[in-house]
Amino acid sequence: MERVTGGGTLPALLLASVGFLVLCRILGRLRAGAALQDAVVVITGATSGLGKECAHVFHSAGARLVLCGRDAGRLQQVVKELNASARGGKPQRYVPSTVTFDLADTHSIDRAAEDILKCYGRVDVLINNAGISYRGNILDTHISVQRDVMETNYFGPIALTQALLPSMVRQRSGHIVVISSVQGKIAIPYRSAFVDTTTATGRDPRDVAHAVLKAVRHKSKDVVLAGPMPMVAIYLRTLWPALFFKITSSRARKEHKQKNT
Repeated sequence: MERVTGGGTLPALLLASVGFLVLCRILGRLRAGAALQDAVVVITGATSGLGKECAHVFHSAGARLVLCGRDAGRLQQVVKELNASARGGKPQRYVPSTVTFDLADTHSIDRAAEDILKCYGRVDVLINNAGISYRGNILDTHISVQRDVMETNYFGPIALTQALLPSMVRQRSGHIVVISSVQGKIAIPYRSAFVDTTTATGRDPRDVAHAVLKAVRHKSKDVVLAGPMPMVAIYLRTLWPALFFKITSSRARKEHKQKNT
């Protein structure tokens, strides 16, 4: 009896494996998308910029929003815009809730957290987006400015996260997003607490908001959205710090010279 071995077995197995991987990827995306439907998403600094764009993309994804900011009137304006954009279609879109408080006033954070939890009884995603910035020479910057930056950009988000974290622990789920500029990765001259035109005219808030949505869906741990040069600087700071500091020192001297000419 002659035994014949089929030549198509290996290709068939490879094709089946690729098909299985593609199916898993599709199912993963569908599961990630469904995870935000009805999820309670809290966004600080929701009245403008990235916070406002995050409100739009998460609202479109069917999340139940709690929008936070210092100006009640501006928060209600964002709510009106979101409601106006929710004309039919799927997924279901909810009327956003709002909580007004100043993130820099850490004494008000506990009350604000209680108000946030009263909206839907839980928090699934907390997006710490609110922040302030300032640009100036460290020699000319009063310590009160540094305190204001730290209160709003650091202590406020930490206090709010700590206040909401116990509810996430009880429900055994939750996602915390922290928004930072690339200066959160590397130190650049004149920007230890500051902003300039390069920072102010950075990535389009809509693009960043969609990236935040994708990161939450896929539970990404760390996402860096930057151009080629900032990415090179980040890796250079880690792999060759001596060269990084030489370059930044040269840049600082150049900027100082331009400022005084």
